[in-house]
Amino acid sequence: MDDYKNLPEKFLERLAKMFSPKEVEAILQSFNRKPLTSFRTNTLKITAVDLNKKLEKEGFVTKSVLWYEDAFILENKSARDLTETDAYKEGLLYIQNLSSMIPVLALEPKPKNKILDMAAAPGSKTTQIAMLMGDTGEIFANDLSSARLYKLRDSLRRYEITNTKILNYRGEALWRRFPEYFDKVLVDVPCSMEGRFRLDDPKSYEDWSPRKIKQLSMRQKHMLRSAVSATKVGGVIVYSTCTLAPEENEEVIDWILEKEGDAIEIERITIPHLTPTESGLTLSAGLESWGKSYNPQVEKTSRILPS
Repeated sequence: MDDYKNLPEKFLERLAKMFSPKEVEAILQSFNRKPLTSFRTNTLKITAVDLNKKLEKEGFVTKSVLWYEDAFILENKSARDLTETDAYKEGLLYIQNLSSMIPVLALEPKPKNKILDMAAAPGSKTTQIAMLMGDTGEIFANDLSSARLYKLRDSLRRYEITNTKILNYRGEALWRRFPEYFDKVLVDVPCSMEGRFRLDDPKSYEDWSPRKIKQLSMRQKHMLRSAVSATKVGGVIVYSTCTLAPEENEEVIDWILEKEGDAIEIERITIPHLTPTESGLTLSAGLESWGKSYNPQVEKTSRILPS
C-alpha cells in the first residue's frame, strides 16, 4: 500500500469501510494504470463496421465492445494517434471512457424524445444521446459553466448535431422553466471525481475533502429533485456520477425517495452482456448503508468499480 501513501488518508480510510480488501486493492491498482483507450462511432456519419474498416487500413487494431455495438477498444496505439486520423478529424468517432457510455445506454434515448442533459458540457453524453436519437426529437443541453459551454458548442458542430439547444442555467432551477416537460432526463452531476484519481497526477486528488463531498451532495440532491419535477409522469431519469462517495451516490437516491415518496420508483439497470466476464467492468449493487440504513430500493442502483 506504500504506493498509495500520497492519496488523502481519509479517502483511504473511507475505501476500507466501503469495500472488501480485494476490491480496495483493485481500485487502488486502477489509479496506477493507464486507462484503456475506447471510442464510439458517430453513427450520424458512418456505421461501426465501416469505421472499423477505415481504421484497420491505417494500422489500428480494435476490439469490439459486446454490450455496445458502436463502441471499440483501441489495442495497439494511443488516443493521440487516434486524434491524428482522418476519421477523428472528420468527426466519425468520439473518444470516451467505456464506463462514461453506460448512463446514456441506461437512459435509452429514442427518436423524437424530448430529453434534458442537465449538466452537459463538454458534451460526450449529449452527442451520444443525439446519435442514439438519430438527430431527431429535441435535446436541451444545459451547463452552468459558460466556459465549458464553448466545448459543448464545438462538439455539436464537429459531429453535425442539429437537434440540440444549449442552456446556461443552474440545474436546480430548471424545473421552473420546464415543469413536467421532458420524456427523459440525464443527471450526470458535478462530483468529487474519485473514479478519476491518478497516482501520477496529484492534481486529480489534491482538492478532495470530506467537506467538498458534503457540499456537492447537497447540490446533487437539488439537481435530481429538479429533474423529477421537469420530467413527465411515466418518464425516465438516470442519475450518474464518476465518484465512489456514498454521500454523492446512494445517499442522494435515498434522499430523493424520502422527498418524493411513491412518485418515483428505482429500477435496476439491465444492459445485455454488461458483466465482469464479458466487459471487464466490475459491477456491484448499491450500498445498503453508510452511517445509516438506506431505503431498500437503493440496493437496485449500480456501482461500476474502477478496474
